[in-house]
Amino acid sequence: MLLRRTILALAAFVAVSAQAAPAIGQNAPDFTLQDTSGKTVKLSDYRGKHVVLEWTNPGCPYVRKHYDSGNMPATQKEAVDKGVVWLSINSTEKSSWEYMGPAKLVAWQKERMAQPSAVLLDEEGTAGKAYGARTTPHLYIVDPQGRLIYAGGIDSIPSSNPDDIKRAVNYVRQGLNEALAGKPLTAASTRPYGCSIKYKS
Repeated sequence: MLLRRTILALAAFVAVSAQAAPAIGQNAPDFTLQDTSGKTVKLSDYRGKHVVLEWTNPGCPYVRKHYDSGNMPATQKEAVDKGVVWLSINSTEKSSWEYMGPAKLVAWQKERMAQPSAVLLDEEGTAGKAYGARTTPHLYIVDPQGRLIYAGGIDSIPSSNPDDIKRAVNYVRQGLNEALAGKPLTAASTRPYGCSIKYKS
């Protein structure tokens, strides 16, 4: 059973890795997903604004590191307060033991005072695979023209230890500040770290 799970997880990872992810500077793939309240959300609806896409899964210790410490909510709030749209996306398939339904997902985020503009459900994995999202967390920044300007990790220290947050460079905060100031990003592409996304096979 364990071997079968490992093979399936590896196959899913290879399938996502093999799909061509958009390159920095290219148009970000549009998508249409439902939020946790059932409302339909399209990425292209936010053309004219900077958008952060955050792949998330509460069952992942790396995600919990950034939420339980307050780091992700603080980064979200700072971005939203500056007029940035923040979309948290959960691509965990329904059959996964880590899957969390809309109501529980909202409750989990509220408990941690999360501040995304919307939480989107991508149970079929369509959006995640279009972006080549591999881990939770995995973050992207889209500029007002709809181009991808950042892809990678939330910060520079790939660990699940909350104590590392204060020593790390928050790439998303840095990238947004530079983008909003009209400057090129110092780090436009970094290595994401976290748990593998439990895609539908």
